[in-house]
Amino acid sequence: MSRAFLDLAPLARAAGTIRLPGSKSISNRVLLLAALAQGETRVRDALDADDTRVMLEALRRLGIGWRRADDGAIVIEGAGGPPPEKQADLFLGNAGTAFRPLTAVLALCGGEYRLSGVPRMLERPIGDLVDALRRVGANIGYAGADGFPPLQVGRGDVRLDGPVRVRGDVSSQFLTALLLALPLLGRASVIEVEGELISKPYVEITLNLMRRFGVVVEREDWRVFRVPQAHYISPGEIFVEGDASAASYFLAAGAIGGGPVRVEGVGCGSIQGDVRFAEVLEKMGAKTVLGDTWIEASSGARPLRAFDLDLNHIPDAAMTAAVLALFAEGPCTVRNIASWRVKETDRIAAMATELRKLGAVVEEGGDYLSVVPPAKLNSGVAIDTYDDHRMAMCFSLAALGGVGVRINDPDCVDKTFPKFFETFASICKAAG
Repeated sequence: MSRAFLDLAPLARAAGTIRLPGSKSISNRVLLLAALAQGETRVRDALDADDTRVMLEALRRLGIGWRRADDGAIVIEGAGGPPPEKQADLFLGNAGTAFRPLTAVLALCGGEYRLSGVPRMLERPIGDLVDALRRVGANIGYAGADGFPPLQVGRGDVRLDGPVRVRGDVSSQFLTALLLALPLLGRASVIEVEGELISKPYVEITLNLMRRFGVVVEREDWRVFRVPQAHYISPGEIFVEGDASAASYFLAAGAIGGGPVRVEGVGCGSIQGDVRFAEVLEKMGAKTVLGDTWIEASSGARPLRAFDLDLNHIPDAAMTAAVLALFAEGPCTVRNIASWRVKETDRIAAMATELRKLGAVVEEGGDYLSVVPPAKLNSGVAIDTYDDHRMAMCFSLAALGGVGVRINDPDCVDKTFPKFFETFASICKAAG
């Protein structure tokens, strides 16, 4: 049964070592690639949380065989092409990393499918991806409002008479979906991105993993992507890195609460862009050290230095930076974050509302958030989380300001990090 709230006591210090859960972004891409590949794939250290569970259930409904091995690995029997089941009704929760790629894959498979999700997923735009697929002959209809899920996918007449064009300025997941799906056509193809591509590091994750499965995409800047005539082949075994976005909460705790705090599972060898959150901490005066598979952070400047940063490349970790602004010496601004508006909630509006509860003066714009920290945080604040796992996790840091904080609907963290609060408590020392 879900908890209505969780009270965090005032915290005085953070120090210790934690092991990160698997990356959501990598896990769901790998699970889908393994399902489409020729051969059996053993996926190690994949995230076990709501978003990956809905992907695995969808794959099962699509006729993909998989099992959990005794050592915890997920063993997937690849279809060697499109999923075998040509009719399915898929419920995908609020997992954009499942919904968007499966939309593209199934639109090219010649079957009949319905894709739906939780109410918030039905508010998250998907029109740019649907438009791109329709232009090449895919048969996709809206079962509700135009431009949004749920979707009805039918048998289309897919043809590639020229490049596939897709907008890149709303969500990088639309481009990722096309990249993952187009090799199923068995012919070379070209994708052209219209507008400025946001969240480029997430596309780089996609390209990196496609290479691991035998499909090497050439790109010209971030505008043109050339997908070869190739099919996916299992690498046999693949390891999932720790979640670099989740790492940001613990590294931030080290910067606020003394440290050192070490996160294991990501480091300078990571393929995830969010490891660059360490650069944000450095700019704020914290101390960071990176190893191949770990990152460590501790306090330096006190208070932390103010910042004005474009964080388009790390939109998830940028939320952590916005909460860190509460501990800065002056006004801070997070810029180029328009994608926050179409995430699990409208994160710009939600972040502004909750920061104000803690005493900050906040200005929100279409693609930025400016935060003037208070002289002292308000105590006993109840933080609403909007069914958004990242709101719950990043606002837990407020307790390191020596104030009690109530987190409403704390179990929303089950989406990507079910053991977050236990892990957070393991590195924190109560005040008093």
